[in-house]
Amino acid sequence: MNDVLPVVGLRSAADSDQPARVERRPLAIAMAITTTFFVVELVGAYISNSLALLADAAHMLTDVAALGLALFAMWLAGRATSPERTFGYLRAEILAALVNAVSLIVLAIYIFWEAWQRFQEPPEVKSGPLLVVAIAGMLANIASAWVLSRGGGHRDNLNTRGAFLHVLGDLLGSVATIAAALIITFTGWYAADPILSVLIGGLVVFGAWTLLRESVDVLLEAAPRGVVIADVRRAMDAVPGVNGVHDLHVWTVTSGLTALSAHVETDDLVGWDTCMKGLASMLRERFDIAHVTLQPEPRSASATWDRCSIDAPEGRAACLTANKPVARAVHAGHQH
Repeated sequence: MNDVLPVVGLRSAADSDQPARVERRPLAIAMAITTTFFVVELVGAYISNSLALLADAAHMLTDVAALGLALFAMWLAGRATSPERTFGYLRAEILAALVNAVSLIVLAIYIFWEAWQRFQEPPEVKSGPLLVVAIAGMLANIASAWVLSRGGGHRDNLNTRGAFLHVLGDLLGSVATIAAALIITFTGWYAADPILSVLIGGLVVFGAWTLLRESVDVLLEAAPRGVVIADVRRAMDAVPGVNGVHDLHVWTVTSGLTALSAHVETDDLVGWDTCMKGLASMLRERFDIAHVTLQPEPRSASATWDRCSIDAPEGRAACLTANKPVARAVHAGHQH
């Protein structure tokens, strides 16, 4: 049986580029603001000797990474596929997210270690520069959040929404840093700096861990969040002409692009075209899945798996058996 890719209702490449052009400018502006104040906070942390400010700078780095990844994804979406890379370079976004997440977790561990050292003997912190830079960082976060909200992408685009939430979360880090500066100014209690740095480091870990988990899920081709495979199977079974569904797979190619493939059992191969269109329309409307590959198969009367399938051990064994002669033939061809 040949795989059938329904293209009913799929947008053209030109249509898919339009939202990217609309959202790119707000993201670029927000990234420029955030990157500038990340450098300012880094310098301010060195001048004031504040670990809290260094932790806040690290958290702002998560915003830079989130904004950069969103822009990177939009750029990749315009790249053409090739015979060797049938999905293009879309997964590069996921690999970049994975690297960023691991780097941020390592950075947070360093902040925790440094905070423990400062708990033992809190060093003097220059609260004046700390307060000035922290307030400037908070204003930068407010400006970035405003720009992103004006673009409207935080409602429609998952990448932009993630970046928007990162910026809002960093506002908490800026507020915590301002609190540390005020406490040191009025009480001289230097331990407030490492205590609040641990709080900000926790925010870094939370954001990085979420990014790491989602990246690994995509690389493992797990079902996207919000998609229940059992619900998808029941909905497909309810379409006229479908007698059963097996080898059902739903995965994320990259942010915003979900794909599905399945073997559909049917007794009416003549009416497959109508059945296929019904399945494609239902999957798009109910589950927002547009990239669908469906393979029609006559219902098997045998209780055992006699075809390649990942759903059962017998089916997986059939896959391996089917591949061995091909491998031997290829190898023999190379010997000649």
